[in-house]
Amino acid sequence: MIKYIIPFLTAFSITVLLIFLGSYAGKKMKWKGRDSERHIHRQGALRIGGVAMVIAFNLAIVTNMDLVITPELWGVMGATLMLMLAGIWDDLREISWKRQFFFQAAAVVLAFIFGVRIYSVANPFTGGIIKLDSGIGIILSIALVLTWTILMINSMNWIDGIDGLSGGITTIAALTIFFLSLKPEVNQPPMAILSMILAGAALGFLIFNFNPSLVLAGTAGSTFMGFTLAMLAIFAGTKIATSILVMSVPVVDFLWVIGERLRRKKSIFKPDANHLHYKLLNLGWSQRKTAVYFYVITALISVIALNTRVIGKTITLFTAVFVLVIALAFISRKIKKQTA
Repeated sequence: MIKYIIPFLTAFSITVLLIFLGSYAGKKMKWKGRDSERHIHRQGALRIGGVAMVIAFNLAIVTNMDLVITPELWGVMGATLMLMLAGIWDDLREISWKRQFFFQAAAVVLAFIFGVRIYSVANPFTGGIIKLDSGIGIILSIALVLTWTILMINSMNWIDGIDGLSGGITTIAALTIFFLSLKPEVNQPPMAILSMILAGAALGFLIFNFNPSLVLAGTAGSTFMGFTLAMLAIFAGTKIATSILVMSVPVVDFLWVIGERLRRKKSIFKPDANHLHYKLLNLGWSQRKTAVYFYVITALISVIALNTRVIGKTITLFTAVFVLVIALAFISRKIKKQTA
């Protein structure tokens, strides 16, 4: 077990150290990142969490003697650095959604070129396997990798609106992949190490980001967390069903908000207060209570995801989506009545 604890502590320690150093330097320089319509946070919180996590993640990988750095892993590491640079740009001076999408897609393509691909998927109806390793299957593979990763990136990016949400959900999701990797039928020690590195980096950030936050993830951090979770799901033998179950709250929230914006004929890229966390705040919940609520729901779903097979995961996913949509509709209606 020590070979999993050490990478966790390494990533955690480096993240904490870098945040301390970054906070000190930021205060000395009297530097403050740009304000954002999407975030509710303590005045003066610095957008340095993402840079700390990305550096810690990559350093923990290259210094780990139990990991063989394959071309696929090099691709993922390079892509996280690309996203970090694009995120820093956005954190300093907001860039358009088109540029953000370009960098997100470029990072996915880079990882794909280095071999991060979906070679097969489980058939949710029969439990069989659908091969995607040749011919048109390769085209479907890149399409799936792009769709899946960009969905995860932006779900995490959009949920990063109040203190503690993105870091807490990432920590729980990474630990879920860790326990999944240790199951006898999976047995993937390298994947367990990588997931513990991500969990350590995310937790190191979370202790500074839990309300009231001292630092923020920034675009660099939220895109890193979403991207890395997506990549780990693919690395873990295409465990997308498990990952999307664990991420069902942010994913459903993401799709709900897009639907609301389309219904109101507004740009889907214009920030608003239709996210679930904002709705709960409107009902009088505190940021801490809202974050803990998300943690509990995510943890419960994670336990279910770890103890069900493909068909069971599919049923659980549909059930979770149905319940979350009903909850969102109920909360939206209640808020509308209060403001009428």
